[in-house]
Amino acid sequence: MYPKTLMELERMFAAEEACREYLALLRWPEGYRCPRCDCEKGFSLARGLYECADCHRQTSITAGTIFQDTRKPLQMWFRAMWHVTNEKNGVSAASLQRALGLGSYQTAWTWLHKLRRAMVRPGRDRLSGEIEVDETLIGGEEEGVRGRQTHAKMLVVIAAQVRGSSIGRIRMRHIPDASAASLLPFIQDAIEPGSMIITDGWSSYAAVDTLGYGHEVKVLRRQGKDAATRLLPRVHRVASLVKRWIMGTHQGSVSPDHLDCYLDEYTFRFNRRTSRSRGKLFYRLVQQAAQVDPVTYKEIADSPPS
Repeated sequence: MYPKTLMELERMFAAEEACREYLALLRWPEGYRCPRCDCEKGFSLARGLYECADCHRQTSITAGTIFQDTRKPLQMWFRAMWHVTNEKNGVSAASLQRALGLGSYQTAWTWLHKLRRAMVRPGRDRLSGEIEVDETLIGGEEEGVRGRQTHAKMLVVIAAQVRGSSIGRIRMRHIPDASAASLLPFIQDAIEPGSMIITDGWSSYAAVDTLGYGHEVKVLRRQGKDAATRLLPRVHRVASLVKRWIMGTHQGSVSPDHLDCYLDEYTFRFNRRTSRSRGKLFYRLVQQAAQVDPVTYKEIADSPPS
């Protein structure tokens, strides 16, 4: 069950206790389970605490989630998640700060990064079938470089599932270079073995067929300036869209250290673009937020995601 409109959201979560009960339902869909002894019997205490009937450990409903140690009410977090999922192109930290009346930009920035981590479902399925794979450069104009070379831009590898003439699901990753050591691990992490990988003739893709994949090479040489766009249309469409999103929603101000988090957000949105219910996106985000390990502002700011 999830709210379908903003009015329903406000009605469903008019009290903090309702938010805690909803979070408990999504965290333990089959009923309470003690994180220490795995006992399935427990009872609810005040203010979101649960006590195990066996070992008597007390566990907060927010412990071990992105909400751990928050000083803000869950009602505000739920409004933030509704705002994030109901804006088609996402929101910036400044926009979230204004919408929620948060006291600092840093708080809004931290919340958004925590939510982006929750957009990656633990154990998510890999892509399968026919998959186009190619790289793109994100950043401003750069002089004196050719092809895949870059000194200032950020290199991103994209996998786009072929679904007839359209695009299925996608995966993306910021990589340091276009070597086989960077590209092949991405393919193995993102794509199910047995799938058909479609690439250009870049030498770093040569070993794809030794990893349990089919490999179709699209030769771009002497095919004209727009050969890549014509022969690998899906990844190039995704590349164009994600660049436009970064420039539009975030004014291009995305640092290399945090680019993967922005790519995860875009992937979450793109892979659910046909959903008719914004409320369901809210539900999925709360559900995944209850399964993602907590992270602090310092950890986000100091350590780029792996």
